Amino acid sequence: MDRGHPSPEPAAAAPGAPSPSVIAPLRAVVRLRRRVCLLRKRRLLPPGVGPDFRALTPRADADRPQFFTFDGPAELKSRTPRKRRRRSRVVLYPETSRKYRPRAEQRSRAQHCLLLLVAIVGFQVLNAIENLDDNAQRYDLDGLEKALQRAVFGQPAAVGRIMALLRDYLATHMHSRPLLLALHGPSGVGKSHVGRLLARHFRAVLEDSALVLQYDARYHCPEPRDAQDCREELARRVADVVAQAEEEEKTPLLVLDEVELLPPALLDELHGFLQPQRSHHFRNAIYVLLSGAGGAEITRFVLQNASRALTLRLDGAHGARAEEELRAGLRTLLVREHPLWQAAAIVPFLLLDKRDVVNCFRDEMAGEGFFPEQARAELLAAQLNYYRVAGREFAVTGCKQVVARVNLL
Repeated sequence: MDRGHPSPEPAAAAPGAPSPSVIAPLRAVVRLRRRVCLLRKRRLLPPGVGPDFRALTPRADADRPQFFTFDGPAELKSRTPRKRRRRSRVVLYPETSRKYRPRAEQRSRAQHCLLLLVAIVGFQVLNAIENLDDNAQRYDLDGLEKALQRAVFGQPAAVGRIMALLRDYLATHMHSRPLLLALHGPSGVGKSHVGRLLARHFRAVLEDSALVLQYDARYHCPEPRDAQDCREELARRVADVVAQAEEEEKTPLLVLDEVELLPPALLDELHGFLQPQRSHHFRNAIYVLLSGAGGAEITRFVLQNASRALTLRLDGAHGARAEEELRAGLRTLLVREHPLWQAAAIVPFLLLDKRDVVNCFRDEMAGEGFFPEQARAELLAAQLNYYRVAGREFAVTGCKQVVARVNLL
């Protein structure tokens, strides 16, 4: 190039083409816009954006509160946006339905042990009930009740109480104390007759006469005999009976008649049989005490309540209340004589009316081979003495003289 010639001028830009000074800023704006759009999609803004960028790109979540987190910028970029979950309404279940049913694999093994325990207890209860039935069936209490109802006249309440006490006691073999039945009433009302029927029945069902003891105060312990000898003899006989019954696993029966004539020493011995310190075989026994003590109290009670004497013989609320009143009065009277009666189950025998005496005559006539004619039985019954109160007649001696008068036929 010669120095004398001037240097060539730059070529002019084509008409309509943008100048280089305008293209560079436009490209920068386009790149910035693309980046802003990308950040909008991610809903996150980097902390390095300048004031111009915030002015150019208004935030979509400007109204939302900002929360402080410990996440860095790198973790914020890699985190994907979460969608807002709609809160479902609370589902209300009825109270009778099951809200949650556990799966089979989540059930505890203790449930199987609990079911096994319930099955074992149920089996033991059923076995115990069967044993109770078997023990009661051995004594044929249904047959005994029918025999007493057929042969004992005018004492339905007494028979019902005796059978209820026997059923409750004979339901099991092991007991904490013996059963003491005290049959009280005036002469001729059927106490000794019930004692003989009980002894006969228990001899038949136990199949051993040695397990039934009948003791009469007038015969076994007459007045000239020493009371201490009678006491030793009674203790020995009772010990032999209860010991043999324990070996055979049976419940013996001991019937003592004319107890009001027993000396105080024998009453003390009987009271000692009931004490808990005695050996266990003394506790499994039935004592039946037949006594005329309290007969005057029963006679006065029946005569004073002659209008409701029939109610005393019937089952019901009035009869039960009147019988309980009579038993309470008898217990108060008897305990004054000896503490033995405190532990006794008192069964009062009421006076017999004329209709019951007629039935006694007919039954005795049939037993002796005579035809039980109603007119003849009424004629024999009219020869006895009676208490006449409120239009009713109660026999003074009950059926005591029936056997003697039938033997005269």
